[in-house]
Amino acid sequence: MEGEAGGSVSCGSWIRRPENVNWVVLARVMTRPTSSSSSVIEIFSFDPNTTSLSSSPLARHELEESDGDPITIAVHPSGDCFVCSTTNGGCKLFELYGQETHLQLSTKELPPLLDAGPQKCLAFSVDGSRFAAGGVDGRLRILEWPTLRIIVDEVRAHKSFRDMDFSLDSEFLASTSTDGSARIWKTEDGVPLMTLARNSDEKIELCRFSKDGTKPFLFCTVQRGDKAVTAVYDISTWNKIGHKRLLGKPASVMSVSLDGKYLALGSKDGDICVVEVKKMEISHWNKRLHLGTSIASLEFCPSQRVVLTTSSQRGGMVTKLNVPADWKEWQIYLLLLGLFLASAVVFYIFFEKSDSFWNFPIVREQTRRNIDSFLGDAQSDDPNVFGPLDM
Repeated sequence: MEGEAGGSVSCGSWIRRPENVNWVVLARVMTRPTSSSSSVIEIFSFDPNTTSLSSSPLARHELEESDGDPITIAVHPSGDCFVCSTTNGGCKLFELYGQETHLQLSTKELPPLLDAGPQKCLAFSVDGSRFAAGGVDGRLRILEWPTLRIIVDEVRAHKSFRDMDFSLDSEFLASTSTDGSARIWKTEDGVPLMTLARNSDEKIELCRFSKDGTKPFLFCTVQRGDKAVTAVYDISTWNKIGHKRLLGKPASVMSVSLDGKYLALGSKDGDICVVEVKKMEISHWNKRLHLGTSIASLEFCPSQRVVLTTSSQRGGMVTKLNVPADWKEWQIYLLLLGLFLASAVVFYIFFEKSDSFWNFPIVREQTRRNIDSFLGDAQSDDPNVFGPLDM
């Protein structure tokens, strides 16, 4: 089942709220000539029962015309704020106040990114302590959050940024360039660690770190001429350990679920495929989900097997994945209780039907006769029943 928000959506992302509540933020370019603003930021509620977005936004913010159009959005892991990059106005910080019934957005400037120009990539670290921005001009900035202390300001990090992602422990940042190169950075001090090895006919385009906490891998989409594959790198050595053809066509976006179990790829003609990381096999495939339009953003819901996709033609869509359901916490406790009760029933049946260990009917009768023969007849009045007494 799918839900649709409509409009010319340039980017979008999930907002994780307390008590497993999830919202969606969409940046839309308005085309109405009478509109006072060319672009808006809107937040919608998400209904997991119907897998749909609310028909009207919870909050709406109009960008100034001088800001230009929104490019990309990065939401802080706390869900209390997000950063939006625009074509003319650098980056702006949006903070959320209030509850679903009365939600408000306030904007703040980010001095290190004020008038920084268009930023192609924005990303928060998993723990929320770092924020990275990669510009169309190839400049990389890594900031400490929320102090905004500049950790890295590398003017010539790339020719032009294509993609970036933080590792699960927030120690590394992987970034890719439009020229096909990929670099690894140490986020603590901003030292460029290395450039990933590739063949002369290969272009590394997208990158995502594994998130399950047990497999320290980096996934990259690699274009070899007209062939597209997904390569896997071991982050302990940064050597490529294998590759597989999954989507079968050039990918425009890649995402990893919050628990690291699934990897998703979106194509330039509107397809998405979801891969089970453990087996590296496709578990879900939607062809022409966005009807031949390149998918601009793709992101897993934080608490549901649902993905958010956006494109300029089809707007924002939420799609429920056809993958095995996860075990809920209450289901695990119910299973344990069932096993305990089953064990108790088996124990009771064994106790009632078995003639060994606890129940000894034959031995019990023999023991009784032996006691009676030793003690004599309990009803006898003979005072010498125990034999003569030696006084």
